[in-house]
Amino acid sequence: MKSYKYYICDVFTDSRFSGNQLAVIPKASGLNDKQMQKIAREFNFSETTFVFPTDSSFNRNVRIFTPYEELPFAGHPNIGTAFILANDPDSKDIRAPAILKFDELAGPVEVKIFYNEKNALTCELKAPERFSFGKSISVSETAEILSLDERDINVNTHMPIEASVGLKFTIINLNSIDALRRVSINPLKLNALKDFEVSTNVHCYYLDKDTQCINARMFAPDLGVREDPATGSANCALAGLLGHLEEIEAGVFSWTINQGIEMGRPSRLNARVLRAGGEVTAVWISGNSILVSEGEIFLD
Repeated sequence: MKSYKYYICDVFTDSRFSGNQLAVIPKASGLNDKQMQKIAREFNFSETTFVFPTDSSFNRNVRIFTPYEELPFAGHPNIGTAFILANDPDSKDIRAPAILKFDELAGPVEVKIFYNEKNALTCELKAPERFSFGKSISVSETAEILSLDERDINVNTHMPIEASVGLKFTIINLNSIDALRRVSINPLKLNALKDFEVSTNVHCYYLDKDTQCINARMFAPDLGVREDPATGSANCALAGLLGHLEEIEAGVFSWTINQGIEMGRPSRLNARVLRAGGEVTAVWISGNSILVSEGEIFLD
C-alpha cells in the first residue's frame, strides 16, 4: 500500500471554512491519470491539484482535476498550490518572496508569493493567456438560463459574452445585487449553449461603479461544479473584459470581487489588468489562503 501526503486549504480568504476549498498533493510522482481522477472525485472539491517535478525552467509541473475531468488552467488551484508549497516543509526551494513558474496544460503560469502589510502570505496569479472574447448570446436566452427576467440583464456595459484568459466563461452583467441572488440555473436551457458553441461555464456579476466593487457567482455544472465560491480564472476573464471595455489608451485598472456569499463561503479576490496600446496586455488575480487540514491518502 502506498500513501501520498495531502493538504486542504481554503483559498481567497483569511478565515477557515470560507473561500474555495482545495486539496493539494505536493509530491504526486507515481500517480497516473486514472488515479488522479479518482482522488479528485474522492475529495469532491471543485478542483484538486497534483504537483510533479519538472525541468529547470519551471518550479513545478501542476495538474488540475475537477471531480469529472482535467483542466488546462484554473485560478484558485494555482493560488492555493503556491500557498501550500510555500508552507510545505518538504518544499524547501519555494519560499516567499518569489515568483513561481508552473508548467501546466494551458502553458506557463506565473504566481508571485509575498507577505502583505499584515504579514499574511499572499499569492498573485498572472493569467497564462492574453484576454480574448468569443460569441455573445441574446438577452432572452440568457434570462431563461438564469431563471431571471430580461430586465435583470444589463446590456449597457456589454452583451452576455464568452471570454477567456485560459479557460472559457460566458460572462453576464446583472442590474442589481437582488438579481444576482435570484439566479437559478436552468440546466436544459444551459445545455442549449452547446448548440451555439458557447461555454456552459456561467459567470454572473454586479458591478458597483462608485466603489469598483464586484459581486459575482459562477456555475459550471458540466465540470461537476454546481456553484463555485471563488473562481480565479472566471474573474480574470471578467477583469480582462472590463479592461477591454475601458476607453483609456493605457493604464492599470483594479477591482475587488466578492463571491461565495450566497453559498455561505464568502471569498475576496483582487483583480487588476494592464492596458497598453489600446488593449489588455496582462491580467492578474490575487488573494490569501489558509491551511485547514493535512493527512495521507492511501492507494492499493
